[in-house]
Amino acid sequence: MFFRSLSGRFLVLTVVFVMLAEVLIFVPSVARFRQDYLLLRLERAQIASLALLATDMIDEELERELLANAGVYNVVLARDEIRQLMLSSPLPQPVSATYDLRDPSSLTLIMDALATLAEPEERIIRVIGEPVREGGLLIEVTMDTAPLRVAMIDYGLRILALSAVISALTALLLFFAVRQFIVKPIRRVVNAMTSYAEAPEDARRIIAPTAGVTELREAEAALRSMQTQLTGALRQKAHLAQLGAAVAKISHDLRNILTTAQLFADRLERSADPKVRRAIPKLLGSIARAVSLCESTLAFGKAEEPPPRLARVPLREIVDDVLDNERVAAAGQELRFLRDVPAGMVVRVDPEQLYRVLSNLVRNARQAIAGGGGEISITGAETEDDWTIIVRDTGPGLPAKAREHLFQPFQGGTRKGGYGLGLAIAAELVRGHGGRLELEETGAGGTVFVIRLPKANLILDEAAA
Repeated sequence: MFFRSLSGRFLVLTVVFVMLAEVLIFVPSVARFRQDYLLLRLERAQIASLALLATDMIDEELERELLANAGVYNVVLARDEIRQLMLSSPLPQPVSATYDLRDPSSLTLIMDALATLAEPEERIIRVIGEPVREGGLLIEVTMDTAPLRVAMIDYGLRILALSAVISALTALLLFFAVRQFIVKPIRRVVNAMTSYAEAPEDARRIIAPTAGVTELREAEAALRSMQTQLTGALRQKAHLAQLGAAVAKISHDLRNILTTAQLFADRLERSADPKVRRAIPKLLGSIARAVSLCESTLAFGKAEEPPPRLARVPLREIVDDVLDNERVAAAGQELRFLRDVPAGMVVRVDPEQLYRVLSNLVRNARQAIAGGGGEISITGAETEDDWTIIVRDTGPGLPAKAREHLFQPFQGGTRKGGYGLGLAIAAELVRGHGGRLELEETGAGGTVFVIRLPKANLILDEAAA
């Protein structure tokens, strides 16, 4: 689990990257060590040659000692354009390679060093260089590669060990730094989010930005702003829920009271007093509007509409039920109700919910036409993708305020004294079917609402979920 955390992965990446950097440093370092090793052998060989020049003659034992001290087999010194074998001893095998150190490139040094490490067998090599302190034109030695390779391996192991220690220390320092400056602030943000989720209405759980890193502090500030807005929204929602519950209770009780008042008003209608008889229709109208408001408020105040129970039903049956009921309600009005729905048109809907949608639209149209004459029609059509139901009236059209707040409860009323709940409920029910309710046109010539219901099962299933 540790290596799946941010700290663990950062530790591993740090070690890997530091070791990679050390490897990139290691190869040139080994190449430089090899060059210094060979230059040191040339310097020792030159010193041995100077001893011979000082005495003109040395015995064989001293010559072997000088060569052993220099770590070479032969020494050739070029002075005054004369190339002279200064010290010599038998070679165990022929010379296999020659290396010129007078002006080598970095790439040449690296390639020669890698070749030396890769060759485990003992070889004799010739090395050419410039004498120190202008002691000649050039110096040339022959030597064994075995001691050179052993020294290079020993140096490389020490470099690797040092690199490992540096990597470990660097990784640990970076690990603790990341934990202190990044991981802890992130964990604090996570803990703050978890704590806030437990009680989002508690303002004490809103995070206070304290991170020293600019980006983390900006994240904390953004989180604080979001939490503050969410807490406010939750409080408002709770208040609205309480208010809605209270309004629903009041509406329920008020509806019962108004129903009783309506019964008494019906009795008063049989009164012989002319003044009472003239006042009764207005009283009944006011009571009917109040009862309608209570019923609409109770319907809209439900937590949510139940998902539609989809079934294939003939559209004409639902339309006929809606129009028959509205004809009864429109008794005394010069209204014509028309239906243009194909006899075989079958839609996949919740019959009860579609009835409520059409009833709301037709009722609004009837009330908009009021006492005048007019016409209300329902037309059905279908394509390969959807079903379309059009509700058209010849009323005066929607007022400007209604068009601005259409489908918004208590704001989109389509008539004087209306509350806009009918359209809001109708739009919600249509959305539950995966469709949409649209105002296609409105004006002095009338109003047209269009219901579009998709045929695709996926859309309907998702909308009902």
